[in-house]
Amino acid sequence: MESSQQPHFGAAQPSLPAPTAAAERPDSTAIPMPPTDGAASSSKLSVLGRFHAGYFRISLSLCGQALLWKTLTEPSVANSFALRHAVRALPSAAFHLLWSLALATLVLFCLLYALRCIFHFDSVKAEYYDHVGVNYFFAPWISGLLLLQCSPFFLPGTKPYVALWWVFSTPVLALDVKIYGQWITKGKKFLTLVANPTSQLSVIGNLIGARAAAQMGRQESAVFMFTLGMSHYLVLFVTLYQRFAGSDGLPTMLRPVFFLFVAAPSVASLAWVSIAGSVDTPSKMLFFLSLFLFTSLVCRLGMFKSSMKKFNVAWWAYSFPLTVLALASAEYAGEVKDGIANWLMLALSVLSTLVFLGLMVSTALHSGDLLPEDDAFTATLDTSSSS
Repeated sequence: MESSQQPHFGAAQPSLPAPTAAAERPDSTAIPMPPTDGAASSSKLSVLGRFHAGYFRISLSLCGQALLWKTLTEPSVANSFALRHAVRALPSAAFHLLWSLALATLVLFCLLYALRCIFHFDSVKAEYYDHVGVNYFFAPWISGLLLLQCSPFFLPGTKPYVALWWVFSTPVLALDVKIYGQWITKGKKFLTLVANPTSQLSVIGNLIGARAAAQMGRQESAVFMFTLGMSHYLVLFVTLYQRFAGSDGLPTMLRPVFFLFVAAPSVASLAWVSIAGSVDTPSKMLFFLSLFLFTSLVCRLGMFKSSMKKFNVAWWAYSFPLTVLALASAEYAGEVKDGIANWLMLALSVLSTLVFLGLMVSTALHSGDLLPEDDAFTATLDTSSSS
């Protein structure tokens, strides 16, 4: 099997304690699919076999963008001189259309993945044991929590809101037990082997859940999830910052996930604002950290050139971090009411929207490449299941 080119930031990655079927990432470099037995491989099952959890990046971006648009129309933000005219120019139905599109996409992806669990359970199991693929199991629940926070139908604190919060938060906590339990019990070198930028999705899931809990008045639940997320974020951030082998084991095409470094402190800032009730010093510190990490990545765009040569669903990893950074800047600008803060919010909001629209257009133009038949991860699973 042709291996993916590894980014040369440190030592080569040692062997990981994962099953052989999960050795290749869901987004690895494509290789030819093995021949199948005639009619046994229908087109429907073929599509399901290629639809891995990484595709929830798209719903994550859509739901985050819906939350951004709702936030920008709130009085505390829309009264900003930098956004007043832009917000007034938006059609009143634009947000509802975007929210509906995000909901439809999330529901469709969940149905497809549920069918994948039925017809390709071995592939799902391989993702679960893969140290990159398992982190995207958080994505559908994060998407649901984002949609809930910007829902035009359910107000925070109402019974449907609380019920849906439990529906989306319980799987996040269950995955926490699995992932964080492994970090504690698998030995002192386990985290250094498996930690990678996508591991921050587990942190983001807890912080998004904390923000939703705070908005519906469940302070104890909000503080619990915030504490759980931030305590493990500190450990993960230090591990990734030291460039251990796990973070160097990503294929070249997955380099866009480095922007998740921006997402985690941005979401933490948003969560703390909801818990504390104001943009205080801790929330500003987290926002400034995310702004610094964003600047650091933008100054090193050369490392992303190789991943941009051919369209891949991993490109959607750019959108969500930019969206939550724009959300954090909106909270900051609404508090300090400074000219520079307002223009920063406007710049990040416009950049987030342009990246989102660009990804929508690119996806539409390359729709035939969304589910490639020569997906390496699917080929690995088919080979192992037939042997």
